[in-house]
Amino acid sequence: MEHDWIAILDYGSQVTQLIARRIREQKVYCEIIRFDTSAEELARRAPKGIILSGGPCSAPDDDSPKCDPAIFDLGIPILGICYGMQLIAHLMDGRVFSSSKREYGKAMIHITGNSLLFKGLEPDLQVWMSHGDKVEALPSGFEAVAESENCPFAAMQNTEKSIYGVQFHPEVVHTPQGAEMLWNFAFHICKCAGDWEMAKFIEETISRVRKQVGEDHVILGLSGGVDSSVVAALLHKAIGPQLHCVFVDNGLLRHREVSDVEDLFGNAFGIDLHVAKSGDVFLDQLKDITDPEEKRKIIGSTFIDIFAEKAEALGPIRFLAQGTLYPDVIESVSPIGGPSATIKSHHNVGGLPEHLNFELIEPLRELFKDEVRAVGRELGLPSYVVDRQPFPGPGLAVRIIGDITEERLEVLRQADLRVREEIMKMENHLDVWQYFAVLLPIQSVGVMGDDRTYENVIAVRAVHSRDGMTADWYKLPYDVMDNISNRIINEVRGVNRVVYDISSKPPATIEWE
Repeated sequence: MEHDWIAILDYGSQVTQLIARRIREQKVYCEIIRFDTSAEELARRAPKGIILSGGPCSAPDDDSPKCDPAIFDLGIPILGICYGMQLIAHLMDGRVFSSSKREYGKAMIHITGNSLLFKGLEPDLQVWMSHGDKVEALPSGFEAVAESENCPFAAMQNTEKSIYGVQFHPEVVHTPQGAEMLWNFAFHICKCAGDWEMAKFIEETISRVRKQVGEDHVILGLSGGVDSSVVAALLHKAIGPQLHCVFVDNGLLRHREVSDVEDLFGNAFGIDLHVAKSGDVFLDQLKDITDPEEKRKIIGSTFIDIFAEKAEALGPIRFLAQGTLYPDVIESVSPIGGPSATIKSHHNVGGLPEHLNFELIEPLRELFKDEVRAVGRELGLPSYVVDRQPFPGPGLAVRIIGDITEERLEVLRQADLRVREEIMKMENHLDVWQYFAVLLPIQSVGVMGDDRTYENVIAVRAVHSRDGMTADWYKLPYDVMDNISNRIINEVRGVNRVVYDISSKPPATIEWE
């Protein structure tokens, strides 16, 4: 694709992906690439700018990851972040001091010189520091443009070569003006056009898919989740009847999910949709299985068997479409593992029988999740699809602690429906990253009317998170919790107690199994 773009060389920081997200938010395309990508390769691909990420290593160490020093002579603007700044200083004959004292957390910097990087910003700024080493002497041709109490060179620049470095992390939320700094780098320094838009992405992807597929056919495992739904809509727009979707109804889905998928993709979109109603098969395999890992393995292998059977019945199909996203692709680039690092296989492909011999189509592999949602909106998918919350592949099987039976599944389906209905009445319900019900393997004493009961307990889980890596429990309003509890106990037969999970991740996980 012909776009202005920025290359991010990855040195192993846990927040490198955030740099990419912040740049993409400015409508500038960027890619995270290997730390040792050659200057020759970068010159060939002609990015408008290069960012050297942070990382856990010490730049002066012999075995620390280094960039090709020739990139400094390409005439392409460069921004070094934390380790990236130290690497610039070390390779350009400055001096990096290995400090035993680590500076970690919020700090204040004072801008001491004119710099396009800080254009339009106040002279005193809060930033997020996370480093042990720091630059002790600037390379020739560089000047300091910011300082902090513990760091005389909090930012540096060489305007002649258009090389910049910051000792802090502008990509994290704890640097409130960090997005403006990255905007300044992308537009004032790199002169990017800001033309990375989803409508253009759709147009270019459709053209590429048509060229790749030709007269052949594509199969897609449709789950009803955001990624597979957007792939289905995108490929349908590109190749119409050459797309065949298989939806495996494993009997472990939420209320109305099967009919919602049939109504939207089969009826409204007119996609060639094949529903494998296989709930009995899955329940049979899961009988008396209580270990969560065993549940997952059984569900995964049963899904693959059923999908493969459907694929063979559809006749010769050349391509398998998948909802691989950019974070999956990034994991394939080993930041500090050296040239021999192996490439990770994505999603479920590895489990499919070899004789099916599919070629892969991954139309979303350049996108982050929020960009996938934007593509879905552009394609006309309804909000209940594009704003859909993460849902585990094994479905309700990992939200029922203990035995999986049809009776217990129905109790959980009905309880979960009421949790979702009540939270979705909140004006700000999209602020809640994920919410659901869990059926516990215990029963408790209760009183209903004049009768003593001994029935099921439902746990309600609601969290807010940016990416699922960490999460905090969501403080639902008391009236919402009250309505959820009342509705479940009064309307769902077999439940007499509702509890609310107030644990964060870590130490807990979001799901219970």
